Amino acid sequence: MIVFIGRLSVALGIIVSLVTVSTGLGSKKAIKNRMADFVGHISVKSTKSNSSYNSSVLHQEGLNVKGIKNLSDVSNTQSYATVSGILRTEENFAGVILKGVAKDFDAERFQSFMVAGEVPKFTEEGYNNQVILSDKIANDLHLKPKDSIVAIFSKEDQQPIYRKFEISGIYKTDIKMIDDLFIIGDINHVRKIQDMAKTDVGGIDIFLKDSDDMDAIYPKIEKLIGYKNYAEKATDKYPQIVDWINIFDTNIGLIITIMLIVVVINIIMVLLILIIERTNSIGMLKTLGATNGQIRAIFINYTLLIMIPGLIMGNVIGLGFLVLQKIFGFIKLNPENYYVSTVPVDLNPVYILGISVGILAISAFALILPSYLISKISPVKAIKYN
Repeated sequence: MIVFIGRLSVALGIIVSLVTVSTGLGSKKAIKNRMADFVGHISVKSTKSNSSYNSSVLHQEGLNVKGIKNLSDVSNTQSYATVSGILRTEENFAGVILKGVAKDFDAERFQSFMVAGEVPKFTEEGYNNQVILSDKIANDLHLKPKDSIVAIFSKEDQQPIYRKFEISGIYKTDIKMIDDLFIIGDINHVRKIQDMAKTDVGGIDIFLKDSDDMDAIYPKIEKLIGYKNYAEKATDKYPQIVDWINIFDTNIGLIITIMLIVVVINIIMVLLILIIERTNSIGMLKTLGATNGQIRAIFINYTLLIMIPGLIMGNVIGLGFLVLQKIFGFIKLNPENYYVSTVPVDLNPVYILGISVGILAISAFALILPSYLISKISPVKAIKYN
């Protein structure tokens, strides 16, 4: 029974650790990727823009877009301009930010956000009146693809500007700060409203091949944008989200520590009970000339061998569960609280192997001290005890 309990504790420790690490790291990666796929891993803006929703014209002095694209870590770039406005129906209205995109818009990347309709083609020839609304805005205004919507944009000392758009599609990022505000449309509309020239842009979204390279590539990009522009990482744009997902690191560390303590305590109990049950055998081995170190090695190795079935069972169950979640996504989350609608899974082989090897190694180290109980056993008393 004690061997079964020991194996069960190891299996549970592996399962909980695998689920914690894979879902925790998966959530961090999924939220960062979704955020970056919408606003770019790094954005370049004019210093005049500050925190305004109405983007200022990006300065061309010192700006080397070609040099940015040629950086090995950069996947692609897209230009944009933004302006704030109001969408109005007969029953309701919503404050929005029109993000105007140009012909370099990465429609394939954006396709992962689409839940209805299609992504329009933006050619910068004339004015494309098709827009993409977020699922949140569409539901609030009771709109669907092919519907029309009136947008109102205000300018200082001028009459409001009205635009009628056709809804081409509906997107959903599950990130509240984005879904509550942004609609995607033609950059030429923003240029007209903002009195920009035909080639002016309000900013550049830079997409990287690997989001983990964001901090490393940032200084290189800063050198290529000119002193009148500034670069902003996606993680700096939404710091409240980053602060929230960083809590995962604390949770992961705490849960793994608790599981490790439980596993080690149970394995030490198994060792101690084995020593008590085999007191006579220890006495016989000592009588035959075995040293305390040799006997300790036998018991430690045997205890670790007892752990192996628990490690295998825990990995099979844990990885099986995670693979099913990754394929089918049957465990759902509230995106308003977690920024994702299903529990994401990151099956990183390094972490998966590290958990099993780490638990085995730490358990082996923890067994050294209690195994010294063997040295206290007298051969004469052990045989007499039998």
